[in-house]
Amino acid sequence: MSTPIETTAVPQPAARNTRSAAKVKPRTYIFLLMGWILLIAVGVLGAKMYADYLTKQVEAQIAAQTEAQLKQVQEDYQKQVTQLKESVSADMSKMQTKIDSLNELLAFTKDSANSKTDNSNQLYTQLNDVKKKLDDLKKSLDVLQ
Repeated sequence: MSTPIETTAVPQPAARNTRSAAKVKPRTYIFLLMGWILLIAVGVLGAKMYADYLTKQVEAQIAAQTEAQLKQVQEDYQKQVTQLKESVSADMSKMQTKIDSLNELLAFTKDSANSKTDNSNQLYTQLNDVKKKLDDLKKSLDVLQ
């Protein structure tokens, strides 16, 4: 079994230049690395911009809610002040009618007084009562202001 083996010569491509292959690979890696860095930077920038957008929206919503609540509180306060003013003015008008009637009584007493009768104690007591009530109303009015 000794047959000679013939080898056919297959033409092989020329050997690659090792220098050109080495130069291409680092450039490719640099471009890929720069691409990845660019993608990451764009993603981070997009996330920051979206977070800022959401923050502005939340701030606007909170400002609107706060403004609405403040407006409601102001309206309630105005209603209470108006009711209190009306109450004080009604009390003042009642007091004015009492003071007018007391003045009429004093004028009548002065006109009808003679040397034999002395009604000054009764009038003095009524006058003190009216004075106390008037002082209380003034204090209430001062609290309003």
